[in-house]
Amino acid sequence: MPCSPLTILQILPELDSGGVERGTLEVGAEIVRRGHRSLVVSAGGRMVEPLEEAGSLHFAASVGKKSPLTLRQVGWLRKLIIEQNVDIVHARSRVPAWVAWLALRKIPESLRPKFVTTVHGQYSVSRFSRIMTRGDRVIAVSGTIRDYIRANYPQTPEQRIRTIYRGVDSAEFPHEYQPSDEWLRNFHDEWPRLAGKRLLTLPGRITRLKGHLDFLKMLSAVRDSGVDAHGLIVGGVDRRKQRYADEIRNAVVKLGLGNDVTFTGHRSDMKEFYAISDVVFSLSSKPESFGRTVLEALNLGTPVVGYSHGGVGEILDAVFPAGAVPVGDCHELTDRVTQLLDERTTVPPVVQYTLAEMLEQTLHLYEELGAGGDVVAASAA
Repeated sequence: MPCSPLTILQILPELDSGGVERGTLEVGAEIVRRGHRSLVVSAGGRMVEPLEEAGSLHFAASVGKKSPLTLRQVGWLRKLIIEQNVDIVHARSRVPAWVAWLALRKIPESLRPKFVTTVHGQYSVSRFSRIMTRGDRVIAVSGTIRDYIRANYPQTPEQRIRTIYRGVDSAEFPHEYQPSDEWLRNFHDEWPRLAGKRLLTLPGRITRLKGHLDFLKMLSAVRDSGVDAHGLIVGGVDRRKQRYADEIRNAVVKLGLGNDVTFTGHRSDMKEFYAISDVVFSLSSKPESFGRTVLEALNLGTPVVGYSHGGVGEILDAVFPAGAVPVGDCHELTDRVTQLLDERTTVPPVVQYTLAEMLEQTLHLYEELGAGGDVVAASAA
């Protein structure tokens, strides 16, 4: 759709790690590639540098804390929006969405930028969460999230909801990718005891919902069956979650897995970890909104075993049904893993859920609004 250059501002709590943050960088780069201006507001983090290298401008502000003090940013954000001639504000989290919505309210309607929200998760249903359905366009990142919006916020006009699945770049995660010799040498130098092991990997930040205890129980059962397997828990620990991290380490000891589990901490080389793994896992007790780590590993050809619900269930049903197991069924989980290891299963090339398609649909949405696309009136929050 022909459209004059737009200035698009994305707002989120921080740019440290995670799927939401990665998506922000990818969309920002595509905005710039298409000749528009990309602005991002967040509290900052390790991903600011690559964001700026790709052509986006970053403005640091504390817009993600659940505190009345965060509302001090409303006036600052309104001023920024006006000074930068912003055409579209895209909120990716609840507190930033409230800051953005309040900032936009005081701008005259004739000058007010369009408001876009992305519902990245199944938030607790409340007036506070309802802000994520207040956009002129409301992006659902999966069919699971679309159904969540329809079920819990039925007042959201159907015309405003757009299902845009997250996507993975097959050039970044190519099928049958193998790490470099240098990377492998460094890996084995750091963890020599992993040589020759079947590697079972649970990626993601260490939080209670990610299923670490189920992973450890499965690993113990697989080891008892005679498979020389080793568990990799790949993810950082938020200082607020330290007690849970300690609980997981204690469980490792109680299950007699002290020599069979490695905690790697946060890693920026996840592609390599997926590639050397025999199986990657997604065991969240709460349905994931999408399941980006699942899709990344599958793109590389690595089998994924995950609980068949939410966005992870959608991906596995479409791409690798053999990896889907009932939620919380540790017996079935163990049997499925043992079977995949025995058969040395690989995954065929993935053609669904591409980054290019996600970016095309997102930019089309921006350009549709920028060209004066119909905006359906929103009901009061």
